[in-house]
Amino acid sequence: MEMRVTIIGAGSWGMALSKVLSDNDHDVLVYDNNPKIVDKINTMHVCIQLNEFVPESIRATHRLDEALTHGDVLFFVVPTKVLREVINDVLPYLDKPKLMVNAAKGIEPKTFKRVSEIFSECFSDTQMKGFVSLSGPTHAEEVIRGLPTLITSASTVEADAKYVQEILHNPHYFRVYSSTDLVAVELGGAIKNIFALASGILRGLGLGDNANAALMTRSLVEMGKIYEHFGASKEALMGLTGVGDLMVTCTSTHSRNFQAGYKIGKGKDLDETLDSMTMVVEGIRTTQAAYELIKRHHIEAPIIEGLYNVLFNRVSPTIAYEKLLSRTLKPE
Repeated sequence: MEMRVTIIGAGSWGMALSKVLSDNDHDVLVYDNNPKIVDKINTMHVCIQLNEFVPESIRATHRLDEALTHGDVLFFVVPTKVLREVINDVLPYLDKPKLMVNAAKGIEPKTFKRVSEIFSECFSDTQMKGFVSLSGPTHAEEVIRGLPTLITSASTVEADAKYVQEILHNPHYFRVYSSTDLVAVELGGAIKNIFALASGILRGLGLGDNANAALMTRSLVEMGKIYEHFGASKEALMGLTGVGDLMVTCTSTHSRNFQAGYKIGKGKDLDETLDSMTMVVEGIRTTQAAYELIKRHHIEAPIIEGLYNVLFNRVSPTIAYEKLLSRTLKPE
């Protein structure tokens, strides 16, 4: 079935998803507010962030009215911190109810609201036909090159999750699973960015593979506590959007959160690190939100607390990890 799809956001992940959808013979229009990026897509057929070619069938526009009229399905591929702003821009141009798909991984700072909650607040039932969130161990750099990737399509409405599963699935390189545990899928995609930052810091400090394996293992424990607080299933923690996403983002230099952490481990402060990054580091804001959450609800999460102190209280990374190692001994 050929669908008319609009991708909002021509970043690396937006363009990678555009390639998958185009390879599946869907009619894809990409929206971006930067005319130069739009021109590169239309004339050179290239994703400039990754320096990779994309199918010539993919078209781009910087006109929201054209983008919103085109798509029956809208993919939002923008950083969580600007999501409300983008939604407010979109609202005047919605001509009919649309199926909304979120492809960003993040939590709203201060409120700790998941993306689905933001969408529910901003869109009425007459504007939003349904909501689906995508998450899993996915690097855009590999997807756009057609390397094998698995991802999860999640919605509280099973039919919506399966619908997006069908339009995205590509038997050659992009396998999609469906889920109705939307809370777990959204939490996993956001929280793992915190631990990717911590993993990068360890690597920057030169602490080795043993330390990174320990970090990932204990990170799962802290993720599990937050899952439990929000009523998400522990089974999902062991799936693609939990341990799968955690593993890929804590071990790969493709991860922007890992890259940022690595620079901090090498001695840069937070401002220097962010100034040197060309892409949004979602884990910074998520760390702040998660720290406020664990303090408010008395959740023991020493890795999150330690990372928060490194990022926002200028605690030395070495002092932070030594404090973790010197905690009171206890059973595993």
